Amino acid sequence: MQDEPRPKSHDSSSGTLGAFQRRGEVIKPAELIEVRGGEKITLAARRIYNQLLSNAFGPDMAAEGQEYRIPFCELRGNHTSNDRVTEAILSLMQTVVRVRMSDGSTRNVHLLGPTDVEKFGPGIATMLTYELHSKLLPILRDSQIFARLEMQILHGFGTKYGMALYEMIAKRIGLKHVLYNDFETDELRDYLGVPHGKLGPFAALRRKAIEPAVAEVNALAPFSCSVDVAEKQGRKVTKLRLSWWTKSVEEQKAQWQAQKEKQDDLFSVIPPEIINWDE
Repeated sequence: MQDEPRPKSHDSSSGTLGAFQRRGEVIKPAELIEVRGGEKITLAARRIYNQLLSNAFGPDMAAEGQEYRIPFCELRGNHTSNDRVTEAILSLMQTVVRVRMSDGSTRNVHLLGPTDVEKFGPGIATMLTYELHSKLLPILRDSQIFARLEMQILHGFGTKYGMALYEMIAKRIGLKHVLYNDFETDELRDYLGVPHGKLGPFAALRRKAIEPAVAEVNALAPFSCSVDVAEKQGRKVTKLRLSWWTKSVEEQKAQWQAQKEKQDDLFSVIPPEIINWDE
């Protein structure tokens, strides 16, 4: 993969943890976006992990032994049962991913550390206390590149491939004069979280993972994208090109209105950008 210049959000004086996280937003270190080994993480687990990162975000996020608390009701969304949340938490605790460090080395690390579940009375679990894994802390502390993810958009995805692609582009959307990135086909397959042994032929990968992911990003995000063949060796596709561009104001307005009709519960607050469109 080609080297990437630093995005506009890069700040070597304070790093990722010095950024300001707005309400309804997730500041996600770049090192946690393009990882390998996360193919077993479900869509629900990916969404919940982003919520846990958002809840923990701050200058003390990389402190040893730091605990964070979040109500279960914020993690289960429209579901009334905690079963899916519990399964997701256990999956995140057990999953080891390969993370590329800022110095080019690779670290194998668990995504989540110890957790405790609190119950008040005989009812369902009400509060989750969690730690980020200790081996993850240096990554958070040293990270200099991050993506800004919108929680409303994350809740709109119906496939984990779409969410993964959204995060990959969100990491790059602030880059100046860079509008595409080439990936080895197997590399992109891993970053999207395609299970090993699945969707082996490129036609299957494109039809069941890449095309649905591109369609979701184009429907939900403030930017559009495409994934095209960049290199072939004989009949084998060896490289893919991910391209992205920002939607026009009119495109964003039409998109917001269309999504509001489908997911009105996620669009109760009109963003400032919408208000200014008609002025």
